[in-house]
Amino acid sequence: MSLSPPPPQVPTPPAPLPQRRRPVRGRVLAIAAGVAVVAGLVGFGGSGVLDGPASRADLVTTAAEDSKPGGTEPSRAAGAAAVPAIPGVKSWDASRLTRNHVTHEVHYPMAPPVGGDHDPTWMNCDGDVYKTPLANVNAVHSLEHGAVWITYNGSASTDAVRTLAARVRATSFTLLSPYPGQSGAVMLSAWGKQLTVDGPDDARVDRFLSAYVQGPQTPEPGAPCTGGLAAPR
Repeated sequence: MSLSPPPPQVPTPPAPLPQRRRPVRGRVLAIAAGVAVVAGLVGFGGSGVLDGPASRADLVTTAAEDSKPGGTEPSRAAGAAAVPAIPGVKSWDASRLTRNHVTHEVHYPMAPPVGGDHDPTWMNCDGDVYKTPLANVNAVHSLEHGAVWITYNGSASTDAVRTLAARVRATSFTLLSPYPGQSGAVMLSAWGKQLTVDGPDDARVDRFLSAYVQGPQTPEPGAPCTGGLAAPR
């Protein structure tokens, strides 16, 4: 008897792969975080809009106060840290005090000068005491580096000059010299700032030094007070 061929084998289809479950909780957290970020950005932008005009107005007001030579010291320097007001300090608008290096004589509108174009070489001002007058153009460069320049005329007593010299020698970024043409007996000058006193016993001398030796008015903070001229030219 003849045998019939076996029926063809039909392959069994593979079982469907289980569907991956989406991490619903993770998605919710991610969406919430995104919303929080957007809300934060909106809030930051809103704060900037509210604070911006006030800040700009403050700067304009301060600059206007600072632009009055002979006015009293403003309580805050434009764009700089707050400086306590010192009675009698005169201020000049720092943005109008040019800072070009020149090799010719400069005529300054104040004596001693508190800023402006100056010689490329500064006077050493690391507590240096000079017994003869300095060239304005070199001393102004020292002010640019954050020094306070103390000057005196013939009205200052010998004891006063001796006391000032001791104070200067003990204070970095200061220099002392005679200045025969100045109006006050003793004057302290920093970049854009000036104070006139009768003598070294005035409490404002220490306050001026504390505020303006390497103070916020310094155009070139970190610049040296050594390596310049050790004696007037």
